[in-house]
Amino acid sequence: MDLKKTALHDIHEQLGARMVEFAGYHMPIQYSSIREEHRRVRKTVGVFDVSHMGEIEITGPRALDMVQKITINNAAHLQVGQAQYSAMCYEDGGLVDDLLVYRFPNKYFLVVNASNKDKDYEWMLKNKIDGCEIKDHSDEYTQLAVQGKNAEATLQKLTDVDLAAIQFYWFTEGELAGAPMIISRTGYTGEPGFELYFANRYAVDVWNKIFEAGREFDIEPIGLGARDSLRLEKKMCLYGNDIDQTTNPIEAGLGWITKLDKGDFIGREALLRVKEEGPKRKLVAFVLNESGFPRHGYKIFKDGREVGFVTSGTVSPILEKGIGLGYVKKEFSKIGSEIDIAIRNKLMAATIVKPPFV
Repeated sequence: MDLKKTALHDIHEQLGARMVEFAGYHMPIQYSSIREEHRRVRKTVGVFDVSHMGEIEITGPRALDMVQKITINNAAHLQVGQAQYSAMCYEDGGLVDDLLVYRFPNKYFLVVNASNKDKDYEWMLKNKIDGCEIKDHSDEYTQLAVQGKNAEATLQKLTDVDLAAIQFYWFTEGELAGAPMIISRTGYTGEPGFELYFANRYAVDVWNKIFEAGREFDIEPIGLGARDSLRLEKKMCLYGNDIDQTTNPIEAGLGWITKLDKGDFIGREALLRVKEEGPKRKLVAFVLNESGFPRHGYKIFKDGREVGFVTSGTVSPILEKGIGLGYVKKEFSKIGSEIDIAIRNKLMAATIVKPPFV
């Protein structure tokens, strides 16, 4: 299979990145080491090429009605210039994907996960209502995530837009590094930062200017490996690991974005039943009490009895301990509870903690 390449592919190779297949793209998993890149973002600033993500626009007089039908959060509350974390569900309450919804004056801009974008687009078209148009613009955009406490100081050198005025989960359109773009105060690391969306033809120039501007902060390129460990330290769900079509948002801890009172949407009836009956299992965060590396799929035990499974795990570069997320039966999900993770045929003690880890 021929892998797609982002507009920055050659730069990643020139930088010596370790490239892997991800969601049909040839993407950088790391440049130096995952731990070093992770710590760079936590300490100063790093840049991720996330141009493999999907961008889908919904326009027309009934665009809001369409967004309301397919997403579980309430997009009617969005003001122009505001973004929202949301998700789409199947009729049975299982998750199609989690996504961001951006409200523009004349359209809604949905940013979906790279591995799901074709499936998501087909799902939207299948459930399309009259009075709106749905178009996939994914291949037209370069998306960079500039994350870390020095992200704003780095980018402010390159734009007249007042970046400090952009609040968390808000965005604006403006010029930065000579390119017209969407400048969004969002990210997947738990650190202050921005996500930038712009036409592919500007990619190399924008990348180079950002790195020049961030030199004083020891800015570094960051791969998908550190992106995963950074999001896990902040208990941000990853589709395909922590959430998928077999999980519902209530048990996944996403009840806060599930607006059952907003009116009808796909999956609402199933989610109402889950809410009324209570979820049978819960996604919990745990820290290993001894040295070990929890991984996706490992079994979770309580008093010798299997009660769940790990969905995401790593050794936290900040805590230097094994951390993870996993589903356990509801009666074993209390914070402070002791559980065991089966790692290489050995049960390792862990404690359920209140997230985020860092």
